[in-house]
Amino acid sequence: MTTQAIQLTHTDTLQAHATALLRLSLGVMTLAHGLLKVFVFTVPGTVGYFESLGLPGFIAYLTIFAEIGGGLALLFGVYTRWVSLALIPVLLGAAWVHLGNGWVFSNEGGGWEFPVFWAIALLVQAGLGSGSLTLSHRFA
Repeated sequence: MTTQAIQLTHTDTLQAHATALLRLSLGVMTLAHGLLKVFVFTVPGTVGYFESLGLPGFIAYLTIFAEIGGGLALLFGVYTRWVSLALIPVLLGAAWVHLGNGWVFSNEGGGWEFPVFWAIALLVQAGLGSGSLTLSHRFA
């Protein structure tokens, strides 16, 4: 084996682990936000908030399902590309909600920079795939 082949193998391994780290981070954040809507804000509270924004209440249920299901799928590395793409509209919706609060997410009511960054990170994840540490490479 040549030095170049060894270096490529090492680089490929590092890239696979870095990709997995991004996927796991996105999975934890997505799952946490879904569970926040269930256990802290409560489902009826989340539905009421969505309705106060002028959105139909059922969108809250879809969002909770997307965040919990999508977060788990990302954690396990299941259909990572498709799940990442499917979560982007959820984050763009969050950015829309926070648009009037300014750019910085630490502003009162939260700004839009964090959800937009998160949506871009999901787009990057969709391009990279699952990386290492998946439940099954068959469903990655």
